[in-house]
Amino acid sequence: MTGEPGGPSIAVVGAGAVGGYFGGRLAAAGHDVRFLARGENLAALRRKGLRVANGSSDFSVPEVRASDDPGEIGEVDFVLLCVKTSQLPAAIDALGPMVGDDTAVVTLQNGVEAPEQVAAGIGRGRVLPGTVRVVATLVGPGEVEHLGGPGGMGFTEWDSSVSARVTRLREALGDASVTAMEPADIWTALWSKFMLVVPVGTLGAATGGATIGELRSRAGTRRMLIAGMREIYETATGLGIALPQDALETATGLMDRQHPDVTSSLQRDILAGRPSELEAWTGAAVRLAERAGRAAPVHEMLYELLATRVARTAKTG
Repeated sequence: MTGEPGGPSIAVVGAGAVGGYFGGRLAAAGHDVRFLARGENLAALRRKGLRVANGSSDFSVPEVRASDDPGEIGEVDFVLLCVKTSQLPAAIDALGPMVGDDTAVVTLQNGVEAPEQVAAGIGRGRVLPGTVRVVATLVGPGEVEHLGGPGGMGFTEWDSSVSARVTRLREALGDASVTAMEPADIWTALWSKFMLVVPVGTLGAATGGATIGELRSRAGTRRMLIAGMREIYETATGLGIALPQDALETATGLMDRQHPDVTSSLQRDILAGRPSELEAWTGAAVRLAERAGRAAPVHEMLYELLATRVARTAKTG
């Protein structure tokens, strides 16, 4: 199942910004990486390979293994599931030919519900819940723009333990100049990220595309951001997630350290009329708050505004 002796074989499902960046790093380091892609992106990968531009550390992989056929990808040691949540059902359906008895599938979606959704399709024992830290955009077929320092990826077993397969993939990422984050509790890590990205992305979309710098600088929108973070914190604790007491302050600090021009994929997709992760972000914030018996008025209002906009765009499109 492996390419180079002792090295893992890795399928990257979704060769967009996240999959292109991490898969590109792994491929450039000489690992056996196989991209499951489609359309113009697949054609570009086959024709000219993959390029990741950072300004100071650009790199290219002139020849990559890419296909739209999971059977051609074949059985691998690891699957990095890099599609957006709106594409997750189709991606789960495509996993069969790539997943063997010992294959581990790493869920790298924004949000907190993807691990359970994938586990329902292939079994919890094959799923490594994960999260990524990277600012990247697919600027063209086979072309990824990466901002900031090296991207990071964190994952563990379902119970947050570190198994031999977790260690093996972490080592491969380290070889590829990717920061292998080591969360002590993967669910705390997922919810901590959720607490930051959902209020920022949702409010950015509802304001017509305001950057994080604009949102955090206005007194009113800053209060809304912090109120939204607090709603998610209270939901998480209500569901038994062990977020630290200073999680809100930590999220606020992370928000304030982001580059002021940063926007979220959610707002970019909604404003462009593309399928978005609204249900997995804002919709989930509302659904999970209800499950936890908590109130989420900020997210309820923003969800209704954006869901109405999405519905109207679909009718006119």
